[in-house]
Amino acid sequence: MSPGLADRLGSETRALHTAAERSTFMQALLRGRLTRSAYRALLCNLYALYASLEPALERHAADPMIAPVYEPALWRTASLSHDLHALNALSLADQPQPSPVALRYVLRLRHLEATEPGLLLAHAYVRYLGDLSGGQVLRRIVADSAAIGAPGAVAFYDFGDMTRVRALAHAFRHGLASLKLPGPKADALVAEAALGFRLHRLLFDELAISCGLAPTLVSNQPG
Repeated sequence: MSPGLADRLGSETRALHTAAERSTFMQALLRGRLTRSAYRALLCNLYALYASLEPALERHAADPMIAPVYEPALWRTASLSHDLHALNALSLADQPQPSPVALRYVLRLRHLEATEPGLLLAHAYVRYLGDLSGGQVLRRIVADSAAIGAPGAVAFYDFGDMTRVRALAHAFRHGLASLKLPGPKADALVAEAALGFRLHRLLFDELAISCGLAPTLVSNQPG
């Protein structure tokens, strides 16, 4: 990766990342206060994202921006399917439909695959490094949550033991560090990661309203 890009990905998205983490919906999850239906709604929307992102990553595994971080052990689609079944034993066809923001996100992923597939890396960065870090904290919270009441619905966060989790995170970061991107491409990658965090914040706000945690949505635009 060109000098400074790793730092840019962290520093230029940090405020957006923090805003998503501090959203009403995520704070309720972190405090173990989400109901089972609210948590199921979150997983349904995440399933829509991963079910679009991961096949696209597979189809473009040889892309110079994807190849250094390509690792199917990170894929979460199957684990999300497992957890959704554990939550209510319904087929995926019977689950709630993705929210408008999630559908907008899916359209963005499809657009990138058709036009600039290398920028899918930005959304892999947003999702997988989060799953490998904060996701490990959420695993314990979900397992212990009486409100969710489904201690077995934690496959989403299960990458193996902590040695394996650290190895996967290290390999992803090492893959990023191996990239040598020209300035405009680096700028585009950082901008796309920022958009990913904005869309996550909008998704969490939307879920907070639909689940009765917040009265109004601040904005319906990714900004």
